[in-house]
Amino acid sequence: MSTDNVVTITGNVTRSPELRYTAGGTALCQLGLACGHRYLKNDEWVEDPGFYDVTVWAELAENVAESVPKGARVTVTGRLEFRQWETDNGEKRSKVGIVASDVAASLRWATVEITRVTGGPGGGRRDDGAPEPEYTPETEPF
Repeated sequence: MSTDNVVTITGNVTRSPELRYTAGGTALCQLGLACGHRYLKNDEWVEDPGFYDVTVWAELAENVAESVPKGARVTVTGRLEFRQWETDNGEKRSKVGIVASDVAASLRWATVEITRVTGGPGGGRRDDGAPEPEYTPETEPF
């Protein structure tokens, strides 16, 4: 993963991970993540939440879909991806999402049981530095 565009955020999963497959058979998982900033203003705590769409590919996508429930607190590392599009009405829209390279349970408020996934080289993990598969409009990540 390039070091130019790396982000790590910790937050709560806002919707159950949705697992799909591209026409080529590559797993694609999408989930929402809420993380916030809490600060004191005029002697009152103020919550300033941020909401992110997270896209996960390949074997990691399958593991996330199987392991991460809605409401779980997770740490996501990946890269920011900026998308622009135009609606049917001609309005320009944009959105920033995260393409995950790793997803981990936060152990601050929970415990987990780790089960190693076996399969291909590296225990079934894709860690060859190859870019994520290309996606089509039918599989838009966010």
